[in-house]
Parts: sequence; structure tokens; C-alpha cells
Amino acid sequence: QVHMVESGGGSVQSGGSLRLSCKVSGLTFEDYAMAWFRQAPGKEREAVSCIRWAGDETTYADSVKGRFTISRDNPENTLFLQMTDLKPEDTAMYFCAAFQLSYCSKLWIRRSAYNAWGQGTQVTVSA
Repeated sequence: QVHMVESGGGSVQSGGSLRLSCKVSGLTFEDYAMAWFRQAPGKEREAVSCIRWAGDETTYADSVKGRFTISRDNPENTLFLQMTDLKPEDTAMYFCAAFQLSYCSKLWIRRSAYNAWGQGTQVTVSA
């Protein structure tokens, strides 16, 4: 059974930073590209960033490019999202997810392309 547990969320002021973690068990972590999604109240869940199995290729949504950095530690089965210069519009529940492939194809933005999800961690950014 796959377990994906996010942590590191919290409340910060605009311009602040947070580092999210996602601990994964129950699957061969290094077989999969991994991603972060987020969902704000009343909005659709949106793709934030994706990282290839080896950690050597990453992709980002335009809204977070230059501010967020995705990374992974394969021996520790852990995915990270370093978030800097946070803005109120970054406020959302953040989810990690295991992609269906080992690399981030153009389908990485589609929720249906993911095999497993965590329960989420809340990020709140105040102005």
C-alpha cells in the first residue's frame, strides 16, 4: 500500500519561505517522476512542479518559476519543495503525487496522469 505524507506547511507572511517534504513508502520511489500540486479553496487542483526520477530534470508552472525549487532524495524516498518569496496567491493545500512515468512528459499537468497522492499540507501566506 502506497503512503505519501506531506509536511512542512504553515503560515508565513508575504516574502517568506517554506520547505515542504513528502515521505513516500509502498512504491519504488526512484521508478517515478514526482510532482507537487496545489489547490486553493474553490479552485481546481493545479500542477506546480515535476522532477524526473534521477532529479536531473525539473519543470515548473509559470506562476512559481524562479521562486520554487523541487528536489528529491531517492535513498530517503523523499520529495521536497523549497518555496521562497511567497505571495498570498500561493495560499493553498499542497499535495505530492507519483507520476505514471519516470520522466515529466507533457502530461505532467494532468491529475489523471498520477498514480498516488498524499493527503496534503496547508500553506497560508498573508499580505
